[in-house]
Amino acid sequence: MKLRDLAHSRTGDKGNTSNISVIAYRLEDYARLEAAVTVERVRRHLGALVQGEVVRYALPGLGALNFVLTRTLGGGVTRSLALDAHGKCLSSAILDLEIEASA
Repeated sequence: MKLRDLAHSRTGDKGNTSNISVIAYRLEDYARLEAAVTVERVRRHLGALVQGEVVRYALPGLGALNFVLTRTLGGGVTRSLALDAHGKCLSSAILDLEIEASA
């Protein structure tokens, strides 16, 4: 199943850093997201788009995970030659992450 089946995402960008939140639709699914959406999985899923560090912050009271990705936007939105390299595109990409369907 896709991550988008359990969660939605919000994002922002500042300079060459993207900030992506993955928010469970239902609080009872948070533990599953926390186990499945790791720093390693996010880094592997986004591949070469992330040139820097990936840091995850857990927000269990909100049912959310927040990822800060440095050196991600090709130098920043105003400096990159890439078309639409904003963090908003990354929020859609992260929701394509495959996770195991519950038993």
